Amino acid sequence: MLDIQTFDARRGGNVLYKALAHPLAAEALTGLAVQVAAAGGLALFDPDGVAGALYALHPWLPAPAEFYVQDVGRLGERLAGVAARPLVELPRTAAASLLIAAFDARRVVERMQALLPAQVRVVSLDAARLPSEMLTQARSYLDRLNFATNHVFFREQGGLSTRLVSANYWAGYGAKSVRLWLRLFGADGAVLATWEESLPEGAGGFCIDSREVRARFGLGEFVGQLFLHAIGVAGHDVVKYALDTYGREGEPTLSVTHDANAWPSDRYAGLPAPRADEQVVLWVQNSHAAPIPAGAIALDRMGRGMPRSGRMRAWRWMFRVCCPGCSGRRRSRSGRGGTWCGHATR
Repeated sequence: MLDIQTFDARRGGNVLYKALAHPLAAEALTGLAVQVAAAGGLALFDPDGVAGALYALHPWLPAPAEFYVQDVGRLGERLAGVAARPLVELPRTAAASLLIAAFDARRVVERMQALLPAQVRVVSLDAARLPSEMLTQARSYLDRLNFATNHVFFREQGGLSTRLVSANYWAGYGAKSVRLWLRLFGADGAVLATWEESLPEGAGGFCIDSREVRARFGLGEFVGQLFLHAIGVAGHDVVKYALDTYGREGEPTLSVTHDANAWPSDRYAGLPAPRADEQVVLWVQNSHAAPIPAGAIALDRMGRGMPRSGRMRAWRWMFRVCCPGCSGRRRSRSGRGGTWCGHATR
């Protein structure tokens, strides 16, 4: 599991996680990493304790040679194998660049001017900010309404299509001119399409169909993820939807799933138990740059509280775990055909 906090029952979703996990932030951090690596040694200052999440989500970032904190209780804490030092030692740094692990870092930089050596180039997470036109609340970047996002299992392959259905429920909170920024990823993580759609004024419904997306952008068959970012929202930052999987060209499949969870969780419930002549296909999709390590995913019966990764093998006659490129049809132990069902987890 990634060492990140994504959701708190009292405070809700961790906005920083959603800001760091946004596809455009990942692109910007890639460019920042190239610049920092070319400059030479890197020092990192972590004023708010977010560096661990930053490197968990983006493990390809250059590792810091020096790690600074201002909270004395964090001295000795390790990041990428480097022990935290007090910020007052920064004037003796040999690094060429200093990464401040914070958004809206201008005030932080102003307060530490006396500690900054002249030769050090200062960068921050502000290099990974979204464009201003994508912000609902421009005054505070980490406002939760700036990151009303979610992921959708999206498929157009082998006679099966997907259809997302939702509504502009933000209009009920007074939102005007709500629009979606969308990016479709293929099974290998490559970007297949990026576009925007305006939502109906008022509490009207809307639909995004994989068949229409494929035709609109001239795509081949695909199995992947659709990233949604609702802009101009009000009231809350949760993007709710229902997703239909339906057959075409004689394929009889019809199923529906619902997802309103934009944050990874330690546990997921609801995987259906198959009948004796069925198998269930479990789709596992990774939305981040960090690979899923072996043994990190386990199955368990509801209420037992004894998950073991070995059950993934022991139960494979019941549950087939698939990559996005799988055909997605299930077969029983006796070889009889069945319908299709899919689940996407993050």
